[in-house]
Amino acid sequence: MYYIVESKKSLGQVATDLEAAVKKHKFGVLHVHDIGATLRGKGFEFTDECKVFEVCNPGQASKVMANDMRLNMALPCRISVYTEKGKTMVGMIKPEQMLTMLSKDAGLNKIAKEVEADMIKMIDESK
Repeated sequence: MYYIVESKKSLGQVATDLEAAVKKHKFGVLHVHDIGATLRGKGFEFTDECKVFEVCNPGQASKVMANDMRLNMALPCRISVYTEKGKTMVGMIKPEQMLTMLSKDAGLNKIAKEVEADMIKMIDESK
């Protein structure tokens, strides 16, 4: 259900490298949520770092929504860069498994496989 890898790089370097990999694979970064900073800013003790990148390939997203508009609720895809027990991690929930739970359409499954393959490449290139 998850694809998570450890990086020897700093969180900041992985984040920078992830942005470049996203662009290289013709996706865009729609937004980056700095969840760690948000929690600390709200007075919660949170010692780790966590940045969630919302990424999207407009062509693939339009195909998904043309097939079933309800699936907009599963978009955009997310890649997380975070620290855990002193290690930098980067990962995602696999799009194919998530979309398979939401739709049995073979065409959508094909799109999800393609998106997942691209996202794995992005993660591997950024680590």
